[in-house]
Order: sequence, then C-alpha cells, then structure tokens
Amino acid sequence: MVKKLLPVLLLSLLAFSITYAQAPEEEALTDTTGPPAPASPLNVRVEDKPNDTGHGIMVRWDLSPDDGTGLDNVLGYEIYRSETEDGEYTYRGMALKGSGEYDDTDDSPTRNGDPNPGFVITGKSYYYKVRSMAAGGIYSEYSDVAEGYAIENWFHNGKIGILVGIMIFWIFVVYFIFKARGGKEFYVRPLAGINAVDDAIGRATEMGRPILFVLGTGTAGDIATIAGFTILSRVAKMTAEYQTKILVPVNDPVMMAVAQETVRTAYLEAGRPDTYKPELISYETAMQFPYVAAVIGIMLREETATNFYMGVFHAESLILAETGNVTGAIQISGTDQISQLPFFIAATDYTLIGEELYAASAYLSKEPIQVGTLKAQDLAKAILMLLLLLGAIMISANWPFIKNLVTVNI
Repeated sequence: MVKKLLPVLLLSLLAFSITYAQAPEEEALTDTTGPPAPASPLNVRVEDKPNDTGHGIMVRWDLSPDDGTGLDNVLGYEIYRSETEDGEYTYRGMALKGSGEYDDTDDSPTRNGDPNPGFVITGKSYYYKVRSMAAGGIYSEYSDVAEGYAIENWFHNGKIGILVGIMIFWIFVVYFIFKARGGKEFYVRPLAGINAVDDAIGRATEMGRPILFVLGTGTAGDIATIAGFTILSRVAKMTAEYQTKILVPVNDPVMMAVAQETVRTAYLEAGRPDTYKPELISYETAMQFPYVAAVIGIMLREETATNFYMGVFHAESLILAETGNVTGAIQISGTDQISQLPFFIAATDYTLIGEELYAASAYLSKEPIQVGTLKAQDLAKAILMLLLLLGAIMISANWPFIKNLVTVNI
C-alpha cells in the first residue's frame, strides 16, 4: 500500500515545489511594469488660423484627464501631421501641460534652397493626431485623427481700429482736396529753405554761373525723390525765365527720363521750349561713389553758384555738401533720411528736415491734391497729439476705463 502511495506523494511534492518557485517570479514581473501611461487628449480638432495669409493651422484639443487631475503625470503634448489619413505622420512640435492648442504655421516654401516639407499649402487638407507625454519617455495612445486645412483671410480682425483711422483720414483728405479745388487758400507754414530758392537762383543768374540739382542716390519710386521732382519743376521753370543753366546729374535711367520730362515741361510752361536742352540732364552711373565723384567733378568744372540736394541720400551727403561749401555755392538740401540730416544741417545753408521736404512740394506747386493731403495730415497729427495728451491725463488720474483699454495681457 505504501509502495503504491509513494509515487503519488512524490508527484504532489514536485508540483508544490514548482508552484512555490514560480510565485516570486510572477510577483517580480508585476513590479517591473513601471509607472502608468497618461490618458490621451480628447476631442482633437483642426481649424484655420485666423488673420493670416493662408499658411497657418491651429490644432486644438481637450486636455488629458491626467493633466492636472487623475494621475497628474502629463508633462506636455506632441503633435504629428500627415498629408493623408493613413500616411506617415511627422512630428510638428510640442505643447506644454495645461495648453490645449498648437500653432502649426510655416509660410516658407523652401528651406536652405530645398523644398520645405513643413510648408502649409493653402486649401490643402492635413491630418493631425496628438499624444500625451509623461516623465521617463512614457506616452499615451494617439488621439483620434482630425482633418483640417488653411485658408487665406481677407481681413485682419485685430486691425479694425486701423481701418477706422484710415477711413477718417480719407474723409479729411477728400474734404480738403475739394476745398482747395474750390479756390480756398490754406495756410502753409513758410519754409526758410524754399523762401531762399528765389534768392539762390537770382544769385546764380547775376554771376552767370549754372545751378546744380542733385536728386540723390535713391530710385524714381522713392517718395523723397518724387518730392524732389516737384521742387525741380519749380526751379527749372525759374531758370528758364531767367535763362540760367541748370544741370541735373542722375544715377538711375528711370530718374533720367522723369527728370528730362520734368525740366522740358517746366521750360514749356515758362514759354521758352526752344532753350531746353536734353543734355542738361545726364546719366552718370548707378554706383554710389563713382556717381558722387562725377557730381563733384561737375561742381568744380562748371563752378556752380547754387546747389540743390533734394531726395534720398546716404553716405555721400557730407562729401557733396562739403565740396559745394568749399566752392562757395549757396546750398539748399532736403531729405527724409534721418541719419544724413546732421551732415546737411552742418554743411549747407538751408535744410528741409524730414516732412518739410514733402510740404515744400505742396508749398511750391499749389496743387489742390498735394495741398489738401498736406492739410489732412496736419489735422490728423493734431488729433493724435490731442488724444495722446488726454490719454496721459486720464492714465495719470487712474481712470479705470482708460486703464483697462490700454492694458495688454501677456
């Protein structure tokens, strides 16, 4: 009997030993599973980025249940994008915990000369998915895929105030232009440099020496150059009446064509079209300092009595003005380049500072459009200055409405 039970007892003992040996191993596997992964973000949606040119997409989602609550182990969110729903998704960026949106904007079609894979094409559908990230490189499952596309926005909602200001200024401009066309004469502050034009031309006429008019080293499209053309028209008309030679060296072919037409028209208005000579306007060179050398050569050879510098000037301003000062010429300058104004003020007799150059063109031409625009600008500046003064007073008085109006939340 004992012999029959012995094998059974041995098998039972062996089974118990195997079960006892495996128990710690199973417990160890349970202990090495690591911290749990966070929950995925919810309700992912893709929207067009407002107020842009059509190359931006906003990805928004509801925060993971473990972001600030639950396991509270979310450190951030990773955003992935694909051009097809089942295609390969590429990493686009990361948003920190507590943030429920990501701005995926890339408006550069190339990068280092190669096509930019991140470029957002207007109207093209893109697919996004988001996942949560915890410490130790632990990630949640990806969210559901969301689809969206970017569109070009025609209006910037954040610039309504600018639109209102432009409309008000436009009303001022139209009003003053119609008034000027109706014969109303508006007061324009006298400018010493412009009042000296007649005397400077008269001096050159008495001395029998030519006048030099330099339009600068800009282009024909610069506003300062356009204002210089207006002043050139007035000066050329007077030189035609006095039969005084005027020299206009330029550094741009387009400026040469415009200057020739301006001087020719001025001679025609003065009733002396036969005395106009196209060679009075000469193209020198497009390079900056070779052009300056050519102008200096004209000053010294022709012994100009009056020099006008009206337009865009750069590093050559002091070189020209100093040379003209050495020759004893009367010099009248004007530019909107702030960095060059000190040199003109120091080396020329009269200087039109900044916007005075634009006002001079209206002052000389008396054109209703220019005069009306000038008066509208003056009125707009006066209103802005008044608003700034009132705003400063109200802020100093700690008025809640004004304080809240100008507060910017960062």
